[in-house]
Amino acid sequence: MRADARKNRDHLLAAAGIAITEQGVDVSLRDIARRADVGLATLLRHFPTREALLDALLRTSFDELTAKTDSLETSSSPGDALASWLRDCVAWTTDYRGAIELMAAAIEDTESALHASCVTLRAAGARLLTHAQDAGAARTDIDGADLFALVAALAWLGDQPALAPRSDHLFDVVAGAILTSTASSESVGESHSHKTG
Repeated sequence: MRADARKNRDHLLAAAGIAITEQGVDVSLRDIARRADVGLATLLRHFPTREALLDALLRTSFDELTAKTDSLETSSSPGDALASWLRDCVAWTTDYRGAIELMAAAIEDTESALHASCVTLRAAGARLLTHAQDAGAARTDIDGADLFALVAALAWLGDQPALAPRSDHLFDVVAGAILTSTASSESVGESHSHKTG
């Protein structure tokens, strides 16, 4: 890709990120193009569908979360690593309002542009969950699919104006239910202090 084309693409992604943060994933492509100060045709030349645009935008965040998984595995205890990953995922999906619905659908749809990125992200969480389970720091009756579903549920809560004030408390409840009693008293407490500090 030529330097000017890459610059235009990055500019469009930045505009899309702001628009989606403010208005959710259903924001019109025309609004995104206007915000980027380009025509709709220019936007569609780079991203022919809404899903292609979202995939390009979300993949960077997915890659960052996946990379953080590798760091957490070596720098934190298994319970802390799992709690931190869960907190980061929920915070990210809450920032991009409506994205979690697309992600949940893309997991099951192999034709979706988002499928590979979502599967990779779910696998990263599943790996942290397995390590926590092996260390006796997490309950053993859930798997990566359950963990991803819990992220979706917590993100949905954060998207509801009437329920959003309770989202931090409910995160702690869910994280405490995933982690064993020893791990949860440390990791969830750190989670709460992180959000309120």
